[in-house]
Order: sequence, then structure tokens, then C-alpha cells
Amino acid sequence: MLPDGSGPPPSAGPRPGAAPRSTSAARGDPVPPGRPVPPGRRVPPGAPVPPGTPVPPPSPVPPRSPVPPRGEMPSRGPVPPRGGVPPRGQLPPGSPVPARTAVPPGSGPVPDRPGPARSDIPAPAGFVEALTAWPAGVTLLTLADGRDDIGATVSAFCPVSADPPLVLVSLIASSYLAEVLGQADPFAVTLLTAGQRVLAGRFAAAGRPSARLLLAGVPHRRGDRSGALIPDGGLAAFECEVTGRIPAGDHLLLIATVTNVPYAAESGDPLIRFRGGYLR
Repeated sequence: MLPDGSGPPPSAGPRPGAAPRSTSAARGDPVPPGRPVPPGRRVPPGAPVPPGTPVPPPSPVPPRSPVPPRGEMPSRGPVPPRGGVPPRGQLPPGSPVPARTAVPPGSGPVPDRPGPARSDIPAPAGFVEALTAWPAGVTLLTLADGRDDIGATVSAFCPVSADPPLVLVSLIASSYLAEVLGQADPFAVTLLTAGQRVLAGRFAAAGRPSARLLLAGVPHRRGDRSGALIPDGGLAAFECEVTGRIPAGDHLLLIATVTNVPYAAESGDPLIRFRGGYLR
């Protein structure tokens, strides 16, 4: 204190008889006897703790994750086989699925192969009669077998593909036409018009003569590719080459590639078969 009484007060010293102030136990100072260590306060190693002073228990150690026995894998799904080879028919996870092999355009249909065998299950009642309610265009199928010209009307004809150009013809398996086309490949198909009903009747009659005689007096031509007789005046004509034969019940399915279109009319009405006759 200054002589005039101003200034800071003198520092206070220890009181007589007072115990010395204890310092932080974190610095290693002794803890007073009988005083518990405050919870959460760390007592460093080596710090003297008088006997009888309560010490908090150590913090619990969390359990360690179980370690699988040596040679075993943790549960992460099925263990892949040795060598990394997946089971037959399966792909490893993440592997791309291979695309199906595409048939290149122009390769034609699948070669001849066995079809479904004739079933012993009888047709439902009224099945054949019900099929006559399906209107179908009438075509004339002709071919040259090397000895004679053959022809017959066929209603089961339909296009299959534009690229490659494919058509399908269904024939009764026991027919003579199916027998010949079971060995020969080229033939012709003419889409008949409504005005060619008489011609269609000739080629549908049982015990008919050669196609040359049936076409006598009718304008016709012989196909450049098939060699078959092709009547003029139809809606269109196709020359075809058989590339696949499929037995189907009591019929034979022929898959054929169209090799030539002799003609295609710009107009005309089709000849339609309906309920056992020709639609007027």
C-alpha cells in the first residue's frame, strides 16, 4: 500500500495452523487421506494414494467382436467353391449375363427336326366343325417332281418373316403332295382371286389328273426358279425353297424361303374358303 492509502492490498499469506492447499491429483500430488477421488477424475499412474482412500472402479471394456475360427469365413452368404468356379448353370455375382446367340439374317429357319408325335387324346367334340368358321384365303401350290407337274389347293398358308423372306405351308401328312415335298424343295404358290373359283375346284377334286391338263386353256407360265406351273391372273405368285420340315400331328409344316415373286397384282378380290365352301 502506498503512503497515501492507495494501491492493491497486500497479498494474503497462509493462515497460521492451516493445512497446505492440495494440488490436482492429475499432477501426481498426494490425495488427502480419507477424501474420495471425485468420479471421472483420473489418477495418473504413480500418484500416491493413501490407504483407505476409495478409488472408482475402472471403466468397463466393451467386448471384442467374435473372431471366427481359423479357416472359416464369416456369415456372408454361401461359400464359393474352391478355385472360384461357380456351380454349373450359375454365374459368379456381378458377372454379366451373356446374350442369346442371334441368328444372322438370311440364315433361314432351323433345319429339319422331329416335331410333336401324334397324340392319343381325341379332339374335343365339335373341334373340326369349329375350324370351318375360320375364313382363309385359297392358294394353289404347284411343283414339278421331274416326272410330272403336281398341284393342289391349300388354305393353310401364311407369311412368317420379311427378313429373311419366309412363308409357311401346312399339308396333310398322308397326302401325295406332302410325300413329294418331303424330298423335293422348290415349289410355287399362287394367291387365287375370287374369279378363279372354277380353277380352285379343279385342283381340289379327288383323283384329279396332271396339273398340265388342269391348266390347259388357262394362261400360265413356268417359274424361273422352281420350274413349277404358275397360273396368271392371281393376286400374287411366289417361288419358294423348302428349308425346314416340322411334323405336327396329322400335318406336315413346311418352312420355305421365297426366292422369286413372278408377279403381284395391284387390285383384285381374294378367294376365301369359309364353312366348307367358298365365300361369295
